[in-house]
Formats: sequence, C-alpha cells, structure tokens
Amino acid sequence: MNRVVRVLVVDDSAYVRKVVREMLSRSPFLEVVGTARDGVEALEMVEQLRPDVVTLDLHMPVSDGLDFLRKQMARRPLPVVVVSAADEDGEYVLAALDAGAVDVVRKPTALATDRVFEIAADLVAKVKAAAAARVSAPAPAPTPPPAAALRAGRTGVLVVGVSTGGPQALKRLIPLLPAGFPVPVAVVLHMPVGYTELFARSLAAVSPLPVTEARDGDSLRAGTVLIAPAGSHLSLVRRADGVATKLSLHPFDTPHRPAVDVLFRSAAEAFGEGTLAVVLTGMGSDGTAGAAWVKAQGGRVFTEAEESCVVYGMPRSVAEAGLSDGAVPLDRMAAAILGAL
Repeated sequence: MNRVVRVLVVDDSAYVRKVVREMLSRSPFLEVVGTARDGVEALEMVEQLRPDVVTLDLHMPVSDGLDFLRKQMARRPLPVVVVSAADEDGEYVLAALDAGAVDVVRKPTALATDRVFEIAADLVAKVKAAAAARVSAPAPAPTPPPAAALRAGRTGVLVVGVSTGGPQALKRLIPLLPAGFPVPVAVVLHMPVGYTELFARSLAAVSPLPVTEARDGDSLRAGTVLIAPAGSHLSLVRRADGVATKLSLHPFDTPHRPAVDVLFRSAAEAFGEGTLAVVLTGMGSDGTAGAAWVKAQGGRVFTEAEESCVVYGMPRSVAEAGLSDGAVPLDRMAAAILGAL
C-alpha cells in the first residue's frame, strides 16, 4: 500500500477495543485514529475523524452495529468490516452484509493464543482490502426473471468464485438466473466458518433456483446452486452415474479453504470444454490457477469488470494472466452467462 489507512474501532467492550487496536497496530499501514462504544458515538466519530475503514461490533447498547450501518450507508457509504463473536447470531451478521458491510472477521477472545495471531493476520488483510473497496448504499434486490425454456449447448456446468463483497455480488447475480436454468451451479465464497449454510438459505429465499450448502456426495443437478461450506474444499468428481461433490480438507497449502482454484480445476477435469467459470469481486489471486486449468481444457472464463467490483483483485489477476474471455459488469453477468450456454 502507498498510504496509511485510518481506522475507527467500534465495540462496547473496552477489552476488545484494546485487542483490536493492538492487532491492527501490527501493520505499519494501519493507524487506529479512534474508538467508539456504540453506534451513536460511532456516527459522531466518523464525521469528526473521517476514517478510511470502520471495524464494527454488532451487539452494542444504545445503538447497535446494524443501526449504525444503515444510518452511515444512507449518509455516506464507508468501508466497514464486521468483527463478530464466534457465537454471534449468524442471521444478524448476514443482515450486516446486506446493509453494506464489506467483510466479516471472527472476534478474538484472548491476546496470548496462537489463534489470535491468525485472527490478527486475517483482520489486517481484510481492513487493507476494505480500504480499497468501492462501497455504495445497498441496491434494491433484483427482480427474478420468469421461468425460461433454456437448453444448454456446450456448457455442462457453471462454477463461480468470489471473495470480498461476495455475498452482495451473489445476491445480485444468482436471482437473475431463471427457473429452468439448464446446468448445475457450484460456488466458492470466502466466508468465515458458520455462515455459509445461513447464507445459502438467504440466497435461496430471493432466487428462482434452489440454493443449498454442498454436502459430500451430492449429485449435481441442473438448475441447482451448491455453495461450498466454509472450512472445506469443494471438488466435482465424475462417477459412473454422473458428477458428484467431494468435500475435503486437502490440499492444506491454499490460502483459503474452500479455494476457488480447487473447484475450478476439478470442474475442468470433470467437464472439460463444457466448463463456464465466473470470477467475481475479491481480494487476492484465488481463481487464477483454476482459470488456467479451465482454459487448458477448452472451457471459458468470465471476469467481473473493474467498475462493478467491490475489490478488483481476483478478477484483475485472471484478466492480467490473459485468461479472461470477457470482463462483464455485475448487472450484465447473468445475461452473459445465459448467452454462453
């Protein structure tokens, strides 16, 4: 980074405010410019301090994190990273993402454990990514299209990879795939453990297609969306009776689990030139190696255009590697997918 990112830490616990400040101070590119105890104080301090990023607790007295998010996004959209407790209400976290939060990190419970150091690295990385994020007030949910009589041509599977800004992007894309979509859909979303099943349910509630968290051994079915569970890689494996899912902790050496690269490579091996891969918003380069496998087998890759990405990291990496068959804004991605079937 070429600048110091100014961060406001919001949490009702003085201890957690201290912990988060110390974690962020590990990076020379981050400066905690203030702390707030509740949503009311946070709104005031945002106006006074003009931070680049806010880290936000959700359950607070007086005015909670969700109330702060909705008011702040209506007033002046700002990158917000939710720092949630391990036992936080998952639906509350998803509501925060719907309200405009960029990402989620598990809240630390102690300073002197190895796990806290892992959390610190995750928090620093996500705050840095949030500083570069394009944020805006949440858009109205798209209107699902009518059912369509569609036929797949060369395409046998749609695989999607997404990270930072992913929940919002998927809620803009998947609802625009009509009932009658003729191929199965598999998705890798970088999200903390414990939220993907709830997210799949929330996505299903606004989509014409059934959406579920993938289980080991699920058969792929046309018109069904499977979300990789956080903490497990999702692969597609061809069997005598069709293609099924495989969940695994291997490989261990990926920056993320699930990894987009693992899903894309397995899709290329199972479907060959029938693979259509889509890389949406996200930090890092997960998906680039997988896209290379897709292209090597004759498949196609679409990347989200820079202007609609929350973070133009993963799509940029694929595009700069010469692996993208087209950069498509998010609001036109469904049409591009339907045109490529």
